[in-house]
Amino acid sequence: MAINTNLLRSLPKVDECLKDLEPVLAADIPQVIVKSAIQQCIERQRVRILEGGAGDELSGDEWRQLFLVEIATRVRANFRRVINGTGVVIHTNLGRSLLSKKAAAALVQAGAFYSNLEFDLATGKRGSRYSLVERIICDLTGAEAALVVNNNAAAVLLVLDTLAKGTEVIVSRGQLVEIGGSFRIPDVMAKSGARLVEVGATNRTHLFDYEKAITPETSLLLRVHTSNFRIIGFTSEVPAEEMVALGRRHGLLVMEDLGSGCLVDLSRYGLPREPTVQEIVKAGVDVVTFSGDKLLGGPQAGIIVGRKEVVDRIKKNPLNRALRIDKFTLSSLEMILREYFDTEVALKNIPTLNMLTADPVVIKRRAQALIRRAGRKVEGRCSLSLYATVSRVGGGAMPEYGIPSWAVSLVPHDAGVNNLEKDFRDLPVPLIGRIEDEKYLLDMRTIQEQEIPMVADILIAYFREGSAA
Repeated sequence: MAINTNLLRSLPKVDECLKDLEPVLAADIPQVIVKSAIQQCIERQRVRILEGGAGDELSGDEWRQLFLVEIATRVRANFRRVINGTGVVIHTNLGRSLLSKKAAAALVQAGAFYSNLEFDLATGKRGSRYSLVERIICDLTGAEAALVVNNNAAAVLLVLDTLAKGTEVIVSRGQLVEIGGSFRIPDVMAKSGARLVEVGATNRTHLFDYEKAITPETSLLLRVHTSNFRIIGFTSEVPAEEMVALGRRHGLLVMEDLGSGCLVDLSRYGLPREPTVQEIVKAGVDVVTFSGDKLLGGPQAGIIVGRKEVVDRIKKNPLNRALRIDKFTLSSLEMILREYFDTEVALKNIPTLNMLTADPVVIKRRAQALIRRAGRKVEGRCSLSLYATVSRVGGGAMPEYGIPSWAVSLVPHDAGVNNLEKDFRDLPVPLIGRIEDEKYLLDMRTIQEQEIPMVADILIAYFREGSAA
């Protein structure tokens, strides 16, 4: 293949490009970003020429547009807001739970001002950051003591490292879950130094399975709530109360990893029954771990609750410092937890709970409002219509359950839905939906009421221009 040397010679010089762009660039754009963007664009074109994929020589205006697009991409924040039209409420890839207004305000205050993070205002001496939320967690759950680390996998690791390092931990085969990102309970256990002892069958484990497996090397009985999958049909597992009784008879501690963690019985609002933290604590389990950013609806955190003697041992583990939470997690978590003192307030103010329990009639009205705002203004380019669908809880919770919902269906006249999906991801504020039955769906359960005007404007601008803004 012959290389077009004329095209190679036509590639512009970086210094000349810098001078050409100077009048049209904002003064606050760092020069290092501008120079790097120019070099990258030129290098891409060089590669195309060498591979025989380049066309005609680019004009000055074409080069300028390439540079400006690349610079705009580089100065744009990598961590960005998106609009969630997927219908997945606790969407791991999109940041999981949204915070309440009070929790979001607490984040701003924690970042903008000094705080009493580790300063006891009563004594004027050094304090413990954990005391800022411990009493609240105990009041809500009925536990004697509590500790918060940076996520639930960390909580499980810390508990096992403290209570079972070098000893045996008995777990049902049906509870050896993978908790996301290829993190598996057996792997976490191995990292803690505990030795896994599997008992029972995948679908059925009995109390005698645990009892037969107990040896002088056993230190802990572990229950793992299978929140991210279900085994149905001929199944059996040992209730927490029976496990606790077995542990007491043999002088063993009992631990439960609740995973998603829930402080409200959501079955009262039409969702599947999930064990609450309060129920597991009341059953006498010595130590319980759960997430802060799933069904709890707060920031990423791993919450440990249980008997004071046990939790105090965990607090003293040197690993605790490596896993501790920062002031942002603490400040927002406290505000979320305080909402739970009144269940109705929590359901109203915590976005995760509000979305999960929202009446489909309300969701349908949101969809109709979006169609009213944008429908006529995009006709001829795209058809908008109501679409009955199902939302998902997400975050590994209630995996088999679909929540009845309503979406706005988009059927573009001049392009395929795959192009639409990609273009919407390229927007300054990306709009993330899903494709179903050759339609692009925006599930209105996860699109906030205040976002409807923005979504309408996005659709109108896109279909008027025929491309992403």
